[in-house]
Amino acid sequence: MTRPITRFSLSLAALLLGSAAFAQQDDLIIALQLEPPHLDPTAAAAGAIDSVLYSNVFEGLTKFAEDGSIHPGLAESWDISEDGTSYTFHLHEGVSFHDGTAMDAEDVKFSLDRARAEDSQNAQKALFAGIDEVTVIDPQTVQVTLKAPDGAFLFNMAWGDAVIVAPESIEAIKSNPVGTGPFTFTSWTQGDSISLTRNESYWGETPALSRATFRFISDPTAAFAAMMAQDIDAYAGFPAPENLPQFEADPRFQVLVGSTEGETILAMNNGLEPFDDPLVREAVAHAIDRQAIIDGAMFGLGTPIGTHFAPHNPDYVDLTALSNYDPETSKTLLADAGYPDGFTTTLKLPPPSYARRGGEIIAAQLRAVGIQTEITNLEWAQWLEEVFRGKDFGLTIVSHTEPMDINIYARPDYYFQYDNPDFQDLMAKLTATTDPAARSEMLKQAQRIIAEDHVNAYLFQLGFPTVADAKLHGLWKNQPTQATDLTGVYWDE
Repeated sequence: MTRPITRFSLSLAALLLGSAAFAQQDDLIIALQLEPPHLDPTAAAAGAIDSVLYSNVFEGLTKFAEDGSIHPGLAESWDISEDGTSYTFHLHEGVSFHDGTAMDAEDVKFSLDRARAEDSQNAQKALFAGIDEVTVIDPQTVQVTLKAPDGAFLFNMAWGDAVIVAPESIEAIKSNPVGTGPFTFTSWTQGDSISLTRNESYWGETPALSRATFRFISDPTAAFAAMMAQDIDAYAGFPAPENLPQFEADPRFQVLVGSTEGETILAMNNGLEPFDDPLVREAVAHAIDRQAIIDGAMFGLGTPIGTHFAPHNPDYVDLTALSNYDPETSKTLLADAGYPDGFTTTLKLPPPSYARRGGEIIAAQLRAVGIQTEITNLEWAQWLEEVFRGKDFGLTIVSHTEPMDINIYARPDYYFQYDNPDFQDLMAKLTATTDPAARSEMLKQAQRIIAEDHVNAYLFQLGFPTVADAKLHGLWKNQPTQATDLTGVYWDE
């Protein structure tokens, strides 16, 4: 005999269904524009790697907070010798890599020695050049001895290029990253997404999210459609700023507009004619209307810059007047340099919207003073091979999202090949200086040198818009380093 459905049974079913419906969400689908070329942050210049893995999968001795300050990471504390050349790091106990192996001082030594080795592929090898020796004191203590005091050493150790890796998993790191972070790598569907899962054995505070999927949507139109359809929960670094007002007016969404460390520049190959001539570089700089690029390519989202330094930094000097928009001066300088009829050069553009959209505007501005550009659109892997490593370019547009990276101008073999011994000496003195006031003056001097040399045409500081579900909390608004830190992200109950 079939038992009749009672009112109590219906009420219980409704209660159970209601509980399931209102269970707190603990997964996330977040979109980014750029897919990493591989998954080893210690062996590539691609910031897209850190965008997925920094603080999520990999950790360093120190780490950046959202405001750019330096906090303890895998090192819970450190002692600095009186002469500033010795750092003794005390590691957190009970830290394991995702494969279950213990993380200890030997792994720190391995990571730092690997980064500074002669055959190192680390894109920021210069960060480790000042290390003289790394010594294991005991499993929880490691001493780093420097060749000279370095006022930025703890800052440098927070970079994604300085994360701690293990010898046991290093061979497969590019496709199977094994770190110590609060999320473990689950899978990578190339061309589509990367999935992470909460590390239930994490040594620190367990994140609220149980899993996260990074989807890669490069096309701005597709990004807008996916967000509006709520196929994704958030898009960090939304590539279509013209659509932001529409999201701001929709109660389903929130829009966060923050700052970045991204100095967006029209880089010139100083080692290639005619850009080895300062007059030509100055002519290029005066041909550029920054505000037209900010308005036309970024729909107003960006802050004009006149040197390679972030405007939100207290040591920033506004030097935009040294390269103001003045096409007539540009033509005069070209004539003085021996190019009265201009010249033709290459303009190689990586995928981001600021480059592709900005490139068309810049090409038109340069054409107006007689400089013809042959535009080539490159994917990131091509850009890294041809431009960054191969130095096969005349002009390119890129945003340098690394924090406090003015020291790249002291590296003659860097892709834009600026070689100024006086600047190199200044950077060496800056590194050896710990007094904040003295460092501030040196940084201001450094900004002026590269602005007056017109090493590159400085365009704008990249803004960082994030569009997210209105119920999502804890996403970084600002980008003190290129990262999508999910450790504090959670949903409203």
